[in-house]
Parts: sequence; structure tokens; C-alpha cells
Amino acid sequence: MFSYNEFSRRTNKPTTRRRKTTIAADEDEPKSKGNAAFASGNFTDAVLHLTEAINLSPNNHVLYSNRSAAYASLNKFSEALIDAEKTVELKPDWSKGYSRVGAAYLGLNNYNDAILAYRKGLKIDPNNEVLKSGLSDAQSGQGRGRGPSSSFGDAFYGPEMRAKLTSDPRTRTYLQQPDFVRMMQDIQKNPNNLNLYMKDQRVMQAFGVLLGMKWDTRTPEEGVKMPGGSPERKRRAESEPVKEEKRAGYKAHQVPQPEPVEVSSEEKELKERKVLALKEKEAGNAAYKKKDFENVVQLYTKAIELDDADISFLTNRAAVFLGMGKYEDCMKDCDKAVERGRELRSDYKMIARALTRKGTALVKMAKISKDYEPAIETFQKALTEHRNPETLKKLNEAEKAKKELEQQEYCDPQVADEEREKGNQFFKEQKYPEAASRYTESLRRNPKDPRTYSNRAACYTKLGALPEGLKDAEKCIELDATFAKGYTRKGAVQFFMKEFEKAMETYQAGLTYDPQNQELLDGVRRCVEQMKKTSRGDLTPEELKERQAKGMQDPEIQNILTDPVMGQVLGDFPENPKAAQKHMKNPLVMNKIKKLISAGILQVK
Repeated sequence: MFSYNEFSRRTNKPTTRRRKTTIAADEDEPKSKGNAAFASGNFTDAVLHLTEAINLSPNNHVLYSNRSAAYASLNKFSEALIDAEKTVELKPDWSKGYSRVGAAYLGLNNYNDAILAYRKGLKIDPNNEVLKSGLSDAQSGQGRGRGPSSSFGDAFYGPEMRAKLTSDPRTRTYLQQPDFVRMMQDIQKNPNNLNLYMKDQRVMQAFGVLLGMKWDTRTPEEGVKMPGGSPERKRRAESEPVKEEKRAGYKAHQVPQPEPVEVSSEEKELKERKVLALKEKEAGNAAYKKKDFENVVQLYTKAIELDDADISFLTNRAAVFLGMGKYEDCMKDCDKAVERGRELRSDYKMIARALTRKGTALVKMAKISKDYEPAIETFQKALTEHRNPETLKKLNEAEKAKKELEQQEYCDPQVADEEREKGNQFFKEQKYPEAASRYTESLRRNPKDPRTYSNRAACYTKLGALPEGLKDAEKCIELDATFAKGYTRKGAVQFFMKEFEKAMETYQAGLTYDPQNQELLDGVRRCVEQMKKTSRGDLTPEELKERQAKGMQDPEIQNILTDPVMGQVLGDFPENPKAAQKHMKNPLVMNKIKKLISAGILQVK
């Protein structure tokens, strides 16, 4: 395990380390998939994934070695030899490469070259049992040639013996056991020695694999006969054609044990760096909780130096800079995180987080620069990566702040007064559209002036735009509840809308602030006259129909008509006048009846 200082000395070129980190990160996924496929016995997929990894890292000798093993497991020894020789070319001091070359030559029945390969490997690693065993196999094959021999003895000869035992998951691990290797060598020297090792289940298991038979090595005491017990079973086993898949040792119901995964020194170093980086990050998180920001920055910086493939270190440090008010540093880290994240094809959520953090820093800076546009653009980019509710909220807040700022900058009370006077002049000339336009401009310059809302309400009333006029009148009252003109404007609009009851309430509300206001008094009088006219039934059929239709659209009238108590009251008028009179003594009931009369729904004769 290297210390942090040792890593710093060994990696004094950040650009080179970043390139290596990127390559390792890219090749890691297909290599892992290839190793997993090999371990599960899916050698075809293993070749595909390892090929993808080689394309990403064409100088990684471990990848060629693993693919050579996968090809050999598929009995594609020519392809296995090409990869094995490439392994040796890239890493000539690695004994494993020569083992791959020797195994490929054995598969091709080229004993002489296999012997040379194993001997080269043993010069590098003289005690390597795999190389020794492979050399023994090659020498035996060379000595025996291709002459006839007994069927049992022949099973232990030939270049395929080691390949078969290595490919089959039941016997693969036996080749790592010295006593088993010695027994195999004894049998190769003298097939009659097989009788000496018949009691060893490993030997019998290997015997079955070499003969291409599905062998059960349980003892007779367990209820299963050994191979020599049943002539019929022997004849059946010998008569059955041996499929290529069986000879290779694959069964659909078996899961081969994975071979040890070769890990290069570069990969080991990267993994160790990642572990150290995570420790620095955890220490930084703990310091952050204590508000020790200076120490947090140092710890996150160490984590970044150790492992620049994890952009969360950058976004974490950016958050610290944001809390410290170092907005420029925060944005630099966020930009690096986005750039690095795209290089590594990181999770889009991580990139969105970096952009959101940058946008937050830009909002802080906009309070001084008065420019919210960069923050808005950054939040929008973050939302294209990942639509996060928090980012959307920040975007809306930035847009609102920008709008308010623009409004404040445009606000000019003096210009507003000038525009209002222009509107008044147009109003006097009965040029109401022009007047409304000037009033609108005046409100842009000063949206807090109730007089302008009042004037524009009068203008809208003249134009017949009653809903707009009502809205302006209500805004006028909202800005200044004591401004009597606002009540006269609102009452007039309601009167023209034939909502006499509501108009009456508006006029009376205005009189509480200005009891002697003649416009308000005249408005009350007009409303009373109309309400009496309605109650006497002095309306034409067309007027009555219009009044009733309008009243039925009023939510308040609808609530009165759906009230069970009022339904009983209205039912008592024609059927039980005495009961109706009692109901009339209730102020609430009486007020609702007046509203129905005013709306033309109820008529008194």
C-alpha cells in the first residue's frame, strides 16, 4: 500500500495521470463483463467484451492474456496463440504470457514450440507449477508421437489432456495441487500406474473428463457403482457420440469457477488511490459539519488529486467555496466537474448538480452585478441534464428577480406623471384607446400610483371593457383603501354590469371613508332605484330574463339557491305565509332574500 506522499512523487504529471485514469475507467466496464462471462463459462461473450476492452486500451497485456484463455476454452487455438504472442510482446518478463503461448501450441499439436515457450517461462519463474506441468505435457506428447495405444492410456497422453482438464470446472482446480499433478505425470509415464490411483476421486474425475464421459465419483457405499461395474453402462457410454461441448467440459447446468482475474500494477495503484481519496472525502465531510471550511477545502483538494475520476469531489469543494462566498472559485470547480463528467460519461444527475451549483453562485453575484441572465441560462442547462424540482425553483426565483430588477430600473415617477397627464388629455378628447395606452405606460413607470389605476378603470368602462375596468378599480382600492375615487370606479363598473346589490355594497364601503362624497351618494341612489324597480316587477320581459340569466351565473346566488334552509323558506312563501313571515325576521335570511330580489330571481307583487 502506497502512502499519499509516495503517490504524489510517483505521479508528478497530472495530465498523464488523468489520461490513464480515463482509459482505466473506460476499459473497466467491458473488462469486468468479460471476466464475469469467462467465470460463468460464457466464453463467446467473454471474447466480445475483452475485445471491446482491448480497443479502448490496446497496450494492456492482461487483456490479451485473458482473451487468449477464452479462445483456448473455445478450442480456437490459432486465435489463442495470436493473443498469447501479443501478451509476450507487450510484457516479455511476465511468465503467464509464456504459459498462454505453450497452451496454444499444445492445442495445435505443436509440441516443439510448446516446449520452447514453457522453458522460456520457467527461466523467468523457475518454480511455476503451471509451466512445469505444461512442459511435462508437451514433452510427453513429443515423445509419444501419434502412434496407437490403449484407450485408457491414450486418454492421459496428447496435448489436449491439460487443455481438457483446465477447461472443465470440475478438474481445473486440481491442476493447482502438486500431488495431483505428480499422479498425472506418473500415469503418463506408465498407464498401468492408473490402478495405483483408482481410489483417488480426483483421478477418476479427471479420467471421466478425458474420456468425454459424464462421471459420478461417489463411492459404492453411497449407492452408485464405479465405472467398471456395469458392462451395459460402459457400452452405452462408449457408444454415445462425444459432443464438442462435452469434451470441452461445459454443461448447461454447471457454473464454472472463475479463474483468478489478472490485475495490472496500474490498476492496483488506481484502486489504492481511490481508497485514499474516499478517506480524504470522509474527513472533509466531517470537517464541513464543524464549519471548518479551510480544512475542508484542503481535504477535498487532496481527494481530487488522488482521484480525478470522481467529480463529486469537485462539486463538494464547490459547495464549500459557495458557503465561503468565493463565488469565482466555486464556478471554476463546477466548470471542471462538468467538463470532466462529460469526458467520463458520468451520471447526468451529477452534471446537473454541478450546473445548479454554478447557477446559485451566479445568482449571488447578480445581486451586485444586476445581471441575472447568466444564472438563468445555467439553470436551464442544468434542467436539460436532469429536471430537478430544486433547480426549477431556483430558475423561477432568478427569473422573478430579473423581472423585478428590470421593473425597478424602468420605474420613473416623473415620467409616470407626464404619461398620466397625456392620458387625461386623450380622455377629455374622448380618445379612449389612446388614453388607455398612456395610462398603461404610466403604470410601467410607477406601478404604485392608485390614481392611474382609477383613471384607466374609467377609460376601460367607456370602452366597454368592464372586467378590465373592475380589475383596475380593485387594484386602486388595494393600493389606497381611503381613496374614494376607487370605490366610485368599482361601483360604476358593477352598476353597468347590472350587479346592483354589489354596487350598493361598494358605494357604501366608500362612504365610510368619505361620507359626503356626492358621487358615492348618487351611486347609492341609483342602485336603490334599480333594486326597487326590480322588486316591483317593473322590468320588461327581456330585462327580467337578462337579469335572471346574469344572476344565475353569480356564485353567491347559486349558493343561496342550493342552501336547504333557503329552499324551505322559499317553499313556505306560497304554501305557509305565516312561517315565511317568521323566517323574514332572521337578518341573514332577509339579506339573502334581498339578493334574490335584486337578481330578479324572486319577485314581490
